[in-house]
Amino acid sequence: MNASDIASQSKELASEAANLAQQAGELAANADVLVAAGTGAGGEPFVFLFTVFVLACFVGYYVVWSVTPALHSPLMGVTNAISSVIIVGALVAAGPADMSISKVMGFVAVALASVNIFGGFIVTQRMLQMFKKKQK
Repeated sequence: MNASDIASQSKELASEAANLAQQAGELAANADVLVAAGTGAGGEPFVFLFTVFVLACFVGYYVVWSVTPALHSPLMGVTNAISSVIIVGALVAAGPADMSISKVMGFVAVALASVNIFGGFIVTQRMLQMFKKKQK
Protein backbone atom coordinates (compact mmCIF):
# COMPACT_ATOMS: atom_id res chain seq x y z
CA MET A 1 0.00 0.00 0.00
CA ASN A 2 1.61 3.25 -1.07
CA ALA A 3 1.17 6.77 0.23
CA SER A 4 -1.26 7.86 -2.50
CA ASP A 5 -3.60 4.95 -1.72
CA ILE A 6 -3.53 5.80 1.97
CA ALA A 7 -4.15 9.46 1.19
CA SER A 8 -7.11 8.68 -1.06
CA GLN A 9 -8.61 6.31 1.49
CA SER A 10 -8.18 8.89 4.24
CA LYS A 11 -9.96 11.48 2.06
CA GLU A 12 -12.84 9.07 1.52
CA LEU A 13 -13.03 8.37 5.26
CA ALA A 14 -12.96 12.09 5.99
CA SER A 15 -15.86 12.72 3.63
CA GLU A 16 -17.81 9.83 5.17
CA ALA A 17 -17.09 11.23 8.64
CA ALA A 18 -18.30 14.66 7.53
CA ASN A 19 -21.55 13.13 6.26
CA LEU A 20 -22.01 11.22 9.51
CA ALA A 21 -21.32 14.38 11.51
CA GLN A 22 -23.94 16.27 9.52
CA GLN A 23 -26.48 13.49 10.06
CA ALA A 24 -25.62 13.38 13.77
CA GLY A 25 -26.14 17.14 13.98
CA GLU A 26 -29.55 16.81 12.38
CA LEU A 27 -30.44 13.98 14.77
CA ALA A 28 -29.26 16.05 17.73
CA ALA A 29 -31.38 18.99 16.61
CA ASN A 30 -34.40 16.71 16.34
CA ALA A 31 -33.55 15.14 19.71
CA ASP A 32 -33.53 18.55 21.40
CA VAL A 33 -36.98 19.30 20.01
CA LEU A 34 -38.37 15.91 21.03
CA VAL A 35 -36.86 15.95 24.52
CA ALA A 36 -38.03 19.52 25.10
CA ALA A 37 -41.52 18.49 24.08
CA GLY A 38 -41.31 15.36 26.26
CA THR A 39 -42.43 13.17 23.39
CA GLY A 40 -39.18 11.35 22.57
CA ALA A 41 -39.65 7.62 21.91
CA GLY A 42 -43.22 7.29 23.09
CA GLY A 43 -43.09 10.06 25.68
CA GLU A 44 -40.24 8.50 27.67
CA PRO A 45 -37.03 10.61 27.49
CA PHE A 46 -34.85 7.82 28.91
CA VAL A 47 -35.85 5.36 26.20
CA PHE A 48 -35.23 7.97 23.52
CA LEU A 49 -31.80 8.94 24.87
CA PHE A 50 -30.85 5.28 25.35
CA THR A 51 -31.78 4.64 21.71
CA VAL A 52 -29.51 7.50 20.62
CA PHE A 53 -26.71 6.00 22.74
CA VAL A 54 -27.11 2.55 21.16
CA LEU A 55 -27.17 4.02 17.65
CA ALA A 56 -24.01 6.02 18.45
CA CYS A 57 -22.32 2.78 19.54
CA PHE A 58 -23.16 1.14 16.21
CA VAL A 59 -21.98 4.16 14.21
CA GLY A 60 -18.72 4.28 16.17
CA TYR A 61 -18.17 0.56 15.67
CA TYR A 62 -18.64 0.73 11.91
CA VAL A 63 -16.52 3.88 11.58
CA VAL A 64 -13.60 2.29 13.43
CA TRP A 65 -13.82 -1.01 11.54
CA SER A 66 -13.92 0.74 8.15
CA VAL A 67 -10.55 2.40 8.80
CA THR A 68 -7.61 0.91 6.93
CA PRO A 69 -5.10 -0.99 9.08
CA ALA A 70 -2.41 1.62 8.43
CA LEU A 71 -4.59 4.34 9.99
CA HIS A 72 -6.13 2.26 12.76
CA SER A 73 -3.39 2.65 15.39
CA PRO A 74 -3.06 6.45 15.07
CA LEU A 75 -6.85 6.78 15.15
CA MET A 76 -7.14 4.70 18.31
CA GLY A 77 -4.23 6.54 19.93
CA VAL A 78 -5.90 9.90 19.36
CA THR A 79 -9.34 8.72 20.44
CA ASN A 80 -7.84 7.68 23.75
CA ALA A 81 -7.08 11.36 24.29
CA ILE A 82 -10.80 12.07 24.06
CA SER A 83 -11.06 10.30 27.40
CA SER A 84 -10.05 13.60 28.96
CA VAL A 85 -13.72 14.54 28.64
CA ILE A 86 -14.48 11.59 30.92
CA ILE A 87 -12.05 12.97 33.47
CA VAL A 88 -13.87 16.31 33.53
CA GLY A 89 -17.21 14.56 34.15
CA ALA A 90 -15.65 12.29 36.75
CA LEU A 91 -14.15 15.25 38.59
CA VAL A 92 -17.59 16.83 38.72
CA ALA A 93 -19.01 13.57 40.09
CA ALA A 94 -16.18 13.23 42.60
CA GLY A 95 -16.60 16.83 43.73
CA PRO A 96 -19.37 16.61 46.35
CA ALA A 97 -18.19 17.10 49.94
CA ASP A 98 -20.05 14.10 51.35
CA MET A 99 -18.77 10.55 50.90
CA SER A 100 -21.14 8.78 48.55
CA ILE A 101 -21.18 6.23 45.77
CA SER A 102 -20.91 9.01 43.18
CA LYS A 103 -17.66 10.21 44.74
CA VAL A 104 -16.19 6.69 44.72
CA MET A 105 -17.32 6.06 41.14
CA GLY A 106 -15.95 9.46 40.11
CA PHE A 107 -12.55 8.54 41.56
CA VAL A 108 -12.59 5.20 39.74
CA ALA A 109 -13.52 6.96 36.48
CA VAL A 110 -10.65 9.43 36.92
CA ALA A 111 -8.17 6.60 37.52
CA LEU A 112 -9.34 4.48 34.57
CA ALA A 113 -9.53 7.40 32.15
CA SER A 114 -6.02 8.50 33.16
CA VAL A 115 -4.66 5.03 32.44
CA ASN A 116 -6.48 5.05 29.10
CA ILE A 117 -5.11 8.46 28.11
CA PHE A 118 -1.49 7.83 29.06
CA GLY A 119 -1.53 4.28 27.68
CA GLY A 120 -2.90 5.55 24.37
CA PHE A 121 -0.13 8.10 24.08
CA ILE A 122 2.54 5.52 24.95
CA VAL A 123 1.21 3.14 22.30
CA THR A 124 1.09 5.96 19.75
CA GLN A 125 4.65 7.00 20.62
CA ARG A 126 5.92 3.43 20.10
CA MET A 127 4.01 3.11 16.86
CA LEU A 128 5.47 6.36 15.52
CA GLN A 129 8.97 5.21 16.44
CA MET A 130 8.53 2.26 14.08
CA PHE A 131 8.20 4.67 11.14
CA LYS A 132 11.35 6.68 11.93
CA LYS A 133 14.41 6.03 9.83
CA LYS A 134 17.15 4.27 11.71
CA GLN A 135 20.24 6.41 12.12
CA LYS A 136 23.62 4.76 11.68
